[in-house]
Amino acid sequence: MEKRTIIAILLSIGVMYAYSFIFPPAKQVPPAGSAKQVAVSSATVAAAPQAAPATAPGAPTAPIAVPAQPAGAARDITVDTDLYSAVFSTQGAGLKKFVLKKYKDVAGPKGQDIVLVNETAANRFNLLNDSRELGLNPTALYNVGGSDLKLTGTNKGTLEFTTTTPQGVVFKKTYTFTGDAYRIGLTEQVQNAGSAQVAAPVHLLQTSRVIDQKAGGGRYEVYGPSTLTDNAVKSEKLDSLLKTPVQFDKNIVWSAFADKYFMESVIAEKGSIAQVRLSRPSVDANLRDIVSPTVTVAPGQSAAVNYTLYYGPKDLDILKAQGSRLEEVIDYGWFAPIAKPLVVFLKFLYKYTGNYGIAIIVITCLLKLVFFPLTHKSYKSMKDMQKLQPKMNELKEKYKNDRDAMNRAVMELYKTHKVNPLGGCLPMLVQIPVFFGLYRALMYSIELRHAPFYLWITDLSAKDPYYVTPLIMGATMFIQQKMTPTNMDPVQAKMMLMLPVVFTFMFLNFPSGLVIYWLVNNVLTIAQQMYINKSVAD
Repeated sequence: MEKRTIIAILLSIGVMYAYSFIFPPAKQVPPAGSAKQVAVSSATVAAAPQAAPATAPGAPTAPIAVPAQPAGAARDITVDTDLYSAVFSTQGAGLKKFVLKKYKDVAGPKGQDIVLVNETAANRFNLLNDSRELGLNPTALYNVGGSDLKLTGTNKGTLEFTTTTPQGVVFKKTYTFTGDAYRIGLTEQVQNAGSAQVAAPVHLLQTSRVIDQKAGGGRYEVYGPSTLTDNAVKSEKLDSLLKTPVQFDKNIVWSAFADKYFMESVIAEKGSIAQVRLSRPSVDANLRDIVSPTVTVAPGQSAAVNYTLYYGPKDLDILKAQGSRLEEVIDYGWFAPIAKPLVVFLKFLYKYTGNYGIAIIVITCLLKLVFFPLTHKSYKSMKDMQKLQPKMNELKEKYKNDRDAMNRAVMELYKTHKVNPLGGCLPMLVQIPVFFGLYRALMYSIELRHAPFYLWITDLSAKDPYYVTPLIMGATMFIQQKMTPTNMDPVQAKMMLMLPVVFTFMFLNFPSGLVIYWLVNNVLTIAQQMYINKSVAD
């Protein structure tokens, strides 16, 4: 088997896999009512999971003081930290705007801060609550304790929103912030100030705006909801959700909505997520209905459910620090066990090189050095096979009418000259997982986003604006193809020489960081082939 054939086929599979993910089938449920009904009100208690009551030990038995209902128009409260700026509204105690300070939408001085949430309609704010049994209205007005927060470093601050439902339930939402962390705590407390026991789940509604992915550019190559449930990450296609809602209800750890580089997520604390229901109430919106276990509260008592919120970058180190396997939102595919260590190593090299382009070159050289013995063995075997080609042609002609005899003669020829017909394939196959692991690591690393290299390449996550590196890559691939020993007939050999042209067109719109990796790999392979050809000739 030819080395170029293997590389071409496997790289093609890898490229297709990089742009078309495999989505495991999820449990689908028929839509309950219209899409608008799903957006406004949640399912009944009968449809909710009957988990253990979330009653708090030692809850107060004295009558609960019912706070006065807020009057007047809704107002905004701003939370400003080192990493983000967030705007909450007293209407629904929801999140209406969230802006990341450390990341820009485009490279250069014209770049604006990344906006993850930006809503003006109250019924589309993030983190609204809904529960008909408790009388919770998603857009009800809340009282708020405190005012705008300005947090830096390890300083912490809280916002406490309170509302009272017609059923006599006092509902409190407490957000906890830290100046230097994306992690936000959320506690939802149900206080029963009425005379009868209440029991119902609480629905936390996450509405994510759906944009035109084609118009959005490379950031939206990966785009949509995903959920860690039943020990696996399940991702859904937005187009499918327009037709049929999807529900998860087994061992839910977190639910997220993410693009290629950024995400918003709700993480369960001590089993606080019993169900996640995904739907598209409108073409431009995706709804994640995050359902708590049933909250059972006797008169004069209270109970609470807790969550962790994460709105921020899909940075591997930051996500791992959150716990709950949140880093698995980055889909490295089958090569994740290799891709993740390579990302860590790439960031390690960056500390010393100060340039991710140089770090890519260094890691490519190191990989080439590690695999040099295998590659040397592969090329030597292919060269030996090429020398035997004339004798093999003679045997094929001699035994053209007797395939069994021809096979025996060919195997005897291999044995006499101590040539392994698989020697050119197996060493290369060992390297394929590492090559594609690095490929995936570079494709989905936020570290390369807006990271400059040199000269005209100012963003390693974007294509080469002048197509210089893809064209050079294609030329080096052609040279490498010509230098590679081959046992093909002339027609097949000419067809293989078309591969550099095909791959050049494929790489024109690839991130320049990937093109640099493949270009450097080709140059090193050419140098390696020159050395091997000389050593074999000697």
